[in-house]
Amino acid sequence: MKKTEKVVQMYDKYIMETYTRVPLCLEKAKGARVWDIDGKEYLDFFPGWAVSGIGHCHPRVVKAISEQAKKLLHVSNNYYSRLQADLAEAIIKNSFKGKVFFSNSGAEANEAAVKVARKYGHDKGRYEIITMTKSFHGRTLAMITATGQDKVKKGFEPLPEGFKHVPFNDIGAVESAITDKTIGIMLEPIQCEGGINIASREYMQGLRKICDEKDMVLILDEVQTGMGRSGKMFAYQNYDIEPDVMTLAKSLGGGLPIGACAARGKFADVLTPGTHASTFGGSPIVSAAALAVFDAIKKEKLLQNTRKMGAYLKDELEGLKAKHAFVKEIRAVALVIGVELSIKGEDIYKECLKAGLLINCTQGNILRIMPPLTVTKRQIDEASSILDRVFSKFD
Repeated sequence: MKKTEKVVQMYDKYIMETYTRVPLCLEKAKGARVWDIDGKEYLDFFPGWAVSGIGHCHPRVVKAISEQAKKLLHVSNNYYSRLQADLAEAIIKNSFKGKVFFSNSGAEANEAAVKVARKYGHDKGRYEIITMTKSFHGRTLAMITATGQDKVKKGFEPLPEGFKHVPFNDIGAVESAITDKTIGIMLEPIQCEGGINIASREYMQGLRKICDEKDMVLILDEVQTGMGRSGKMFAYQNYDIEPDVMTLAKSLGGGLPIGACAARGKFADVLTPGTHASTFGGSPIVSAAALAVFDAIKKEKLLQNTRKMGAYLKDELEGLKAKHAFVKEIRAVALVIGVELSIKGEDIYKECLKAGLLINCTQGNILRIMPPLTVTKRQIDEASSILDRVFSKFD
């Protein structure tokens, strides 16, 4: 019996079946490479659902975690932590003037954002938030309600009230949905789980104008697009606007669990003592890891690499599109890439797995490809070669 099979049996016996898993048990990783428990090597172009955004076990992150682990792992948020303060400063200096609340995940960060909006609108009787169809904001009860996909809601009714869904990239639909109870608009600048749907410049600037005119909160979920993946530190910076509230997670921790909700201006002081909390939010060890991520992005010029390698990878995929008729469209912003197919994507995904390439399939027919910001031309060439061979089986 392979080691993987034994682990699968243990999962069947002891772990709730909340995920659709493939029989792959990873044991170690470095950069864009991972190895399973039976010794097989893979090229990872969707590292940890984009959590390992600067590559697996980045040396700066590993060093920061190791050094901090010898000093202090946890500090109650009743006290102060220098590393948490340093991390908040790093987020704000790289985004907009404001303040940060730390939690453990993207869903928690989004919950905090919604609480900022609701608290701000409470005395005015305004609590509704407009979100987008095909969006994804997390798995808590409030966030599955905010998410514009029915499949995540089934079996959990009744759901919390206060969310409306409208089509993405449709400013008219947003305007039509606004009532005297509306307090905010919440969206991902690039819908990743929704199939790599990219907000237009006019749309984003239009939403900013609406929120300014109607005293509403513009919340941008950058859980998957933040920390450099779009070629800017944060995706909103591609649109020449600023959100009122921005949420982060995934790549921020370099592999450790963290969420962050940043708010600017009058929204930065809406949450007061006793209105929100998170026991493990912004712990010293995860703050040290996140600071190392910022350090790596800056010192290793990873934003520049992301833009350069993103353009190269898109060109490679466009070449595959010209060669394989079932490839319909390539949608990309730097290293946020979706490959829309006219056939099922799951079979492609499984064949890539067998061939040693890890990618993702979402919405049934869209391959989601998001390699680490450290990806090299040689690694892209290798991935393109694997995709070409796999695609050829389906022509």
